[in-house]
Amino acid sequence: MGTLTGSPSKATEPLDLGRVFGNLPPFPAVALRALNVLSGTETSLRELCDLIRPDPVFTGEILRLANSPLVAFSKEMTSVMQASMLLGFRRLRRLVMTVGLRSYVEKSIAPALRGCWRHSVACAMIAERTARWNSIDRDFAYTAGILHDIGRVALATIGPQLYADLIEKASTDPAWDVLHGERDSFGIDHCGAGRLLVTAWKLPEEFIAITSRHHEPLTRAEDATEVIRLSCLLANALGFAVAGHPSLRGCAEIVAEFPESVRKHLPSAEELAAEITKEISVIESASGCAKSGQNELS
Repeated sequence: MGTLTGSPSKATEPLDLGRVFGNLPPFPAVALRALNVLSGTETSLRELCDLIRPDPVFTGEILRLANSPLVAFSKEMTSVMQASMLLGFRRLRRLVMTVGLRSYVEKSIAPALRGCWRHSVACAMIAERTARWNSIDRDFAYTAGILHDIGRVALATIGPQLYADLIEKASTDPAWDVLHGERDSFGIDHCGAGRLLVTAWKLPEEFIAITSRHHEPLTRAEDATEVIRLSCLLANALGFAVAGHPSLRGCAEIVAEFPESVRKHLPSAEELAAEITKEISVIESASGCAKSGQNELS
């Protein structure tokens, strides 16, 4: 089928593409299909509901989140259709993608994935907020934030301990080049792996640049990839880096890189970090409840 290749490395041989993808659990089908449901059509909300309802795990987690403080409806939601009518298409698809990544991460034993999950949610929240004040679609910006590091998830799933060692090294030395370390250890970095996954999972082409170019230097272009670059940097600075080290750049320095139209609407670093922490906590609590309920039934 081919090989995954990166920069030449003495440490590893290129990974066999067939073996790599054979070792990866499939990304939740509901989430993948949800990406291809077009927003703004008369049938889009019903299509999305029809995708969710046959999947008991997704249905349970969506309802738990719909009834959580994250949404805070005044009445209890008892069906996906009822929740969808109140949430609307955009918020429902946002929950589907968040639950999708969460359930995918939980299939792996990789210790580094908890940090990756939290970083992705933080990046997604910042990207969505940024998109409110420029020409980028908010729904796409959030989804792009959730999926931008999917290549990292893949590498951590393929080699859990190997990737944990990379993150440990990055935690003690913030200046160390993680991408170079990934190429030495796996024959490819997570940007290259992300690009391959977008193709293998048949995701919309717009996600190729998101997954493969989010660590490139800032360009000041007003496009989704630049929004993700900025959001990724700010998520790190706020304390949501995959590796548990302080960002090399402070929040104020990174916020100064955002367009003025966005900058003036951003809350303080403390407020934004608290908002992200709260959302992550609610999602993780709902996920924990879902797993407990499944265990009781088994």
